[in-house]
Amino acid sequence: MNKLDDYMRFHQLALSVRGQRQQLLASNIANADTPNYKARDVDFGAAMNAALLKTNNAADLSKTVDAHMSRAGTVAGLPPAFRPEVQGNVDGNTVDMDVERNEFTENALRYEASLTMINMQIKGLLSAIQG
Repeated sequence: MNKLDDYMRFHQLALSVRGQRQQLLASNIANADTPNYKARDVDFGAAMNAALLKTNNAADLSKTVDAHMSRAGTVAGLPPAFRPEVQGNVDGNTVDMDVERNEFTENALRYEASLTMINMQIKGLLSAIQG
């Protein structure tokens, strides 16, 4: 079972990081009219590397209480960064809806691609089992 977990782990982590990033982007879009709201995002590559390192070192640390070592508001342990301001807004809001829509759509497409890859892996395993 360990080898099966290892075989699927990369895409599982990619889906998790993409899902968390999608929540950040949705939050940016939802707060487009909120005064002084600062748009946030996370670098997918850095978050994915952090998630992969975290799974490799998971045996090193253990939680005795659920509240210990929790890093709420992080994506794979990395805090989201504020997106650079492209166009200033009178109310201090840094959300650029064009950028957010594009990032949201690209992230959603890549999420779907990861789901397709997992489905192909599962179909390959099933065909190998069934012969």
